[in-house]
Amino acid sequence: MNTKAMVEVESLADKAKRLAVEFGASAAQHDADDTFVGENFGRLREEGLLAAAVPSELGGGGASVRELAEMLRLLAHGCGSTALAFAMHTHLTAVPAWRWAHQPAAKAAVEPVLKRVASAGAVLVTSGGSDWIGSSGTAERVEGGYRIHARKAFASSSPVGTLFMSSAICGDKIIHFVVPFDAPEMKRLDTWRTLGMRGTGSDDLQIDGFFVPDDKVLLIRAAGEWHPVWHIIATTAMPLIYAVYLGIAEASRDMAVAIMAKREGAARNRQLIGEMENALWSARTGHDAMIAVVELNAPSAATINQGMFGRQAVEVAVIRTVELAMEVAGGAGFYRAAGLERRFRDVQGARYHPMRRDKQREFAGSLALGESVAQVY
Repeated sequence: MNTKAMVEVESLADKAKRLAVEFGASAAQHDADDTFVGENFGRLREEGLLAAAVPSELGGGGASVRELAEMLRLLAHGCGSTALAFAMHTHLTAVPAWRWAHQPAAKAAVEPVLKRVASAGAVLVTSGGSDWIGSSGTAERVEGGYRIHARKAFASSSPVGTLFMSSAICGDKIIHFVVPFDAPEMKRLDTWRTLGMRGTGSDDLQIDGFFVPDDKVLLIRAAGEWHPVWHIIATTAMPLIYAVYLGIAEASRDMAVAIMAKREGAARNRQLIGEMENALWSARTGHDAMIAVVELNAPSAATINQGMFGRQAVEVAVIRTVELAMEVAGGAGFYRAAGLERRFRDVQGARYHPMRRDKQREFAGSLALGESVAQVY
């Protein structure tokens, strides 16, 4: 009987490890120049990672949220900006993929976008946390649809975006829609000059009069209130985004330990390293808890609450890990060439994704008291 050696298929994690090394070679230059990591997105498309979250039945990789989070965490070891910008696209595919798998009624609505990502390598962009539940901009009701006027911030990977997933306010309602990046009413503004994550291309987008026909409206919901679709989004997106910050913390820890290992005797501050190890363990534990919430497949206010417990724990722990890595490294970490100061700046972004500390505490406290959280976000 003829036998053939089976060709081993490279896992998603192994691809991410390989690409992290490649992306790491240009990360410092993008940071120094405030330039978007465009060539890295080209490589992600070539390697098939843009469609990693798309169900295999639709031509994608069919990866779980746990597998996607691992991919993003490993990519962040090389380049935090690439990983974070890619996390935004990834959660925009993971959410409709979840709906495709768990909400039969939603299949017809989400399949076209998922298939476009799988077949054409479309890059999905959102203004994410800058809009959140409350949204921004106006959707003017006109004959046959809505006319959109808005300026949207924090649109990561906008230089290579294909479709912009967004929303705008129409009276007491919020309208959700998609704007193609090649629409004449869409303009990207070169605004991304920041402390960290300088390569994400998170520019502002200006939308001046884009028309959304009634049959292209994705969702109409009450303004300023949680909607069931947001339970899915918040539960799914946050562990993917915070996987990036966990990866940055892990890389910082490894760099600091390598620096300290070169020292001898009393110069090796074992207690400081131990404190850093404790902080990283907390970050990993909190992040694993976030993923476990997703795997319940039961998005609700209760799972939002549980996921946000993890999000807050990870925020505190990753920032502390990198702070301690800087202390462990000493003066060596202050040099840009060491790579730690860039990671120190990049990890600060963990502070700014929803829900921030004040709102998370209000949400958790309201639930504990049996009060409504419909307008707490």
